[in-house]
Amino acid sequence: MKKACLVLTIVLFGATANSIGAEAAGDGGWITLFDGTSLKGWKASELPQNWKIEDGKLVASGARTHLFYVGDDEKNPPEFGDFHFVADVMTTPGSNSGIYFHTKFQEGGWPQIGFEAQVNNSHGDPVKTGSIYHIVKNYVPPAKDNEWFTEEIIVQGKNIKTLVNGKIVCDYTEPPGVTGPMEKVSKGTFALQAHDPKSVTYYKNIRVNRNPKSMK
Repeated sequence: MKKACLVLTIVLFGATANSIGAEAAGDGGWITLFDGTSLKGWKASELPQNWKIEDGKLVASGARTHLFYVGDDEKNPPEFGDFHFVADVMTTPGSNSGIYFHTKFQEGGWPQIGFEAQVNNSHGDPVKTGSIYHIVKNYVPPAKDNEWFTEEIIVQGKNIKTLVNGKIVCDYTEPPGVTGPMEKVSKGTFALQAHDPKSVTYYKNIRVNRNPKSMK
């Protein structure tokens, strides 16, 4: 099993919305998932009031809820197998969130299909940003609260990589014989997480490309 999580010597880059956003605006196959003005294409599993838009930013706050990307037809949401996902994220002190992928809409509870890329720089949970939750754990925060950073997820075949500000945090290749709907490389949509009443997390420039760039 190839399974590595790189504990980084932290060098904070002060990522901006323009770091990869310019690429998303081109014709290179990038799909904008959040338009900055509405929740078009997204559906909350529970507590929809915990998702707001402020000055072009998507705000996750309050008790547990997950916001699923359903596209233009929530009864037939798009599915992504191989992909390159990018979002600009800002955590606040003590906040916890996550980016689910290869998942599927469910009415409530913690998602039972797919993977979670952790978003947590200072919450009490020791599993920090960039971790592939339950699978590969990073214990060193690769970014700071109250500063924008860029989080990426790249899936190619059975390999999953997470990056923060352009640096690989976790690199996992699924071994043979993994079964079950949870944490099994397959295909599905994305979801963002509001974790608990004390957590506030911001997202913007959310985009995906079905043709992931090579990281070899």
